[in-house]
Amino acid sequence: MDTNIELRHLRYFTAVAEELHFGRAALRLHLAQPALSQQIKRLEELVGAPLFLRTSRSVALTAAGEVLLERAQRTLRNVRLDVEEARSIGRGESGFLNVGFIGSGMLSALPPVLQRYRAAYPGVQLHLYESFTSRVIAGLTGGTLDAGFLRDSDPHSELETETLFSEPFIAVLPADHPRAHQRSIAASALRNEPFVFYAKSAGALAWDKPLSLCGEAGFRPRVVQEASNWMSIMQLIAVGFGVSIAPACVATVVPKGVVCLPLRGATDVSNVELAWRKDERRPIVSAFATIARSVAARRT
Repeated sequence: MDTNIELRHLRYFTAVAEELHFGRAALRLHLAQPALSQQIKRLEELVGAPLFLRTSRSVALTAAGEVLLERAQRTLRNVRLDVEEARSIGRGESGFLNVGFIGSGMLSALPPVLQRYRAAYPGVQLHLYESFTSRVIAGLTGGTLDAGFLRDSDPHSELETETLFSEPFIAVLPADHPRAHQRSIAASALRNEPFVFYAKSAGALAWDKPLSLCGEAGFRPRVVQEASNWMSIMQLIAVGFGVSIAPACVATVVPKGVVCLPLRGATDVSNVELAWRKDERRPIVSAFATIARSVAARRT
């Protein structure tokens, strides 16, 4: 096929071939009949063969016309689908979205965010990766993640970070602890207790914030055991390894043998944040951020 053939030639030809009538095809195309006839003649010149058998009473396709009709319909259909796909991607309605998240996010607003997003954008292939704040940041800066949920992250020159919501800290104690029956507890009451906590490598500020509450009470906590998630930390507390200070969301999954108490006098809070690269401009990411903000606002 000559490269001078344009999509409009194929649209004109397809209309005449499907109607087998120049007048009806011209009406369908909102085109004057003489202009349509001229365009079909030009197409036949470009193809190098007649496409229609014309008489005063009828129009029929030649063998070349029948072949071209099949190809033209396929070409126009593919172009339409390609344009629709491009528009969908441009609106953030399809494509791939890689999201990293902290495990404690699943105990707060992350599940309803994901539910809302999947309902609003079913054409997007959403891939989730659970990790620590520090590793989610590494995934964002390295380009393997498009967006990420962090907790108490340190500022980063390559990232935009937005606080979605904040929550207080609580004390986590074994159920048989002498103070477990209290309605609240001061951080100073944990002065001589062994602590079970995350490793600092998970996120410096996220590690420092809860333990700084102990510093405000005049002591440095003695961390005797580290674990990689709150479920493991609480199970270790349940069997007597120590106590901890945690974001309030962990109280939703307290196992048997553990109690959670409000921290009396504690003013600092833990922030759950949404982050993305500063050079990120894709609608698929901004659409995800919009839904995350909406869900977090209702939660607040």
